[in-house]
Amino acid sequence: MKTMLDERAKTLLKTLVERYIADGQPVGSRTLSRASGLELSPATIRNVMADLEELGLIASPHTSAGRVPTARGYRLFVDTMLTAQPLSLDSATNEATLPPDQPQRVIANAAQLLSSLSSFVGVVTAPRKPSVFHHIEFMRLSEKRVLVIIVAPDGDVQNRVIFTAQDYSQAQLIEASNYLTATYAGLTIEQVRERLKTEVDALRGEIAALMQAAVQAGSEAIADSQDQLVISGERNLLTVQDFSSDMGSLRKLFDLFEQKTQLMRLLEVSSRAEGVRIYIGGESMVVPYEELSVVSAPYVVDGQVVGTLGVIGPTRMAYDRMIQIVDITSRLVSNALSQK
Repeated sequence: MKTMLDERAKTLLKTLVERYIADGQPVGSRTLSRASGLELSPATIRNVMADLEELGLIASPHTSAGRVPTARGYRLFVDTMLTAQPLSLDSATNEATLPPDQPQRVIANAAQLLSSLSSFVGVVTAPRKPSVFHHIEFMRLSEKRVLVIIVAPDGDVQNRVIFTAQDYSQAQLIEASNYLTATYAGLTIEQVRERLKTEVDALRGEIAALMQAAVQAGSEAIADSQDQLVISGERNLLTVQDFSSDMGSLRKLFDLFEQKTQLMRLLEVSSRAEGVRIYIGGESMVVPYEELSVVSAPYVVDGQVVGTLGVIGPTRMAYDRMIQIVDITSRLVSNALSQK
């Protein structure tokens, strides 16, 4: 979002956001004048505030002469004015080691850690296992309906029914199964997908089509089986002043945690990004609630991104502190899981 502000307007917006995050009260021009350190008359400050309001960066609640930041105001603050302090593991995180035990235990501990450090909600997606082919089989169910059976080296079996563009005989399906198992056994679905991009022209048409359908089916089956999300600290939102007065908002939030799919989609988006990402409510359908922000980061095992974790809380949160909490926890999880 390109919003041209002069230095004076930037300073006042930054001061307003910081004061509102700290106090939770709409910020008036007198407070701004004192807190910003700018030698400006009340009239000048009111003019700048009117400009910021016109740009959609701040808004006036009906009940107060003060102003509060909007989602756009928070976004501009986070993108251009936030000066996160250098990472310092404070005493809480110094004690926070995650035992290199079962991955499930590491994930549960990480969700609790995020929640207790932030006083909001901690969320962690469980590590995605690399989906490796050991054996693949196609079975004809009826005309243009084929069952794909993908067997992993550990014996895990994924089944998916696919609908094909043409009808295959069982003999063709057996030939395709044998060829694909011989060619791709031991590779992950992602590796097969990459190989197919370059090899698809060389493969016979029916085998290429079946393999692409199998890769898609395998990806979906694995995604379905691994949509695990650990959430800790939902009850913390009951004590957040921004939510506690509005039962409708709270109900919507708890519905979000109940359904989980929207959260999974959000965390999936951030797993494709490097470092800490901040999503502010109302900006897009990614975070569908105006009052909610998510600070998230991917975590890695042996150099591969395998999951995402983050903090969910009100848009009025101390973003610099949340960035540190999420960054530190992602490193702790990465270390704990990489030691196995």
